[in-house]
Amino acid sequence: MSADAVLPVRSCDEPELAKVTFAVVAGGALAWRLRKGRLEVLVIHRPKYDDFSFPKGKLEPGESVAECAVREVREEVGLRISLGIPLPAVSYEVPKGTKVVFYWAARVASEAIADGGEVDTLHWLGVDEARAALSNAVDRLPLDALEAAFAAGRLDTVPLVVARHAKAKPRAGWTRAEGERPLATSGKRQASALAAMLMAWRPERVVSSPWLRCLQTVRPYAALRELQVRAAPALTEHAAARHPGKAAKAVEKQLGKAKPTLVCTHRPVLPVVLSVLRERCTAAAAVALPTHDPYLHPGAVIVAHRPVDSPSKIVSIEIHEPFDD
Repeated sequence: MSADAVLPVRSCDEPELAKVTFAVVAGGALAWRLRKGRLEVLVIHRPKYDDFSFPKGKLEPGESVAECAVREVREEVGLRISLGIPLPAVSYEVPKGTKVVFYWAARVASEAIADGGEVDTLHWLGVDEARAALSNAVDRLPLDALEAAFAAGRLDTVPLVVARHAKAKPRAGWTRAEGERPLATSGKRQASALAAMLMAWRPERVVSSPWLRCLQTVRPYAALRELQVRAAPALTEHAAARHPGKAAKAVEKQLGKAKPTLVCTHRPVLPVVLSVLRERCTAAAAVALPTHDPYLHPGAVIVAHRPVDSPSKIVSIEIHEPFDD
């Protein structure tokens, strides 16, 4: 694996991917739009390689794969995207060894502009035209998945992001109220890194357990976006232990909203959350849900994508960890 790169776990990727060591890790996106009902995808030409491909590039130090995908699209074609459903990663050999590229779909409304350096021309093409234009056969894999998702009504989606709060001060020795236990210094760094990573999906609603360590986890992102943090008392450790049904309903309430949403809670509450997600997942998406304690590391997230016209149905699952020094 590339140094410092924490690879995401995604329901669209082959399980064998996690067993491979990669010399180069990259992120990219298939920007798509509709024109008179026809699906079009953005294909770029790179003069350095004289090839046609999708916007993509290597990770920078301290960057998650999701952040990399968003940055590369912005730098190469001037589009500010939010990530949609994940599309199958591709791997191939380069001089340094094996390279992997993690792709996502990204619906866009604005016009793309070639940067004039790495990219000299770009084209909006129908799927068949794009498939014929691509220089590398492996790039047809995410394109095929994009086309299949469109045909199934699963391409235009909104994310529900579930976060486990960042690393808190140790429970042992804490003598004040449990709800007042704050983040550790490393947890505050995680929260800052998480805020940057969440910009890849740009949640518009922030919902959190009102306990301090959860609030401190989501506040950097909420401040970045100037969003209000909505308290969900049912998602505290104590409330969920006493009334798991109410905790489940709190999660179901967020699933019913067709808006990108961030929900932050505690490790002991995650089994309730995961049970709700599993009930709403397609079989293909459910395979990526964690099944063993601790389910998520501190500061990590589950991203569940839902069709805009059926927001309570989950069609893809991803697990991401922010860069942690």
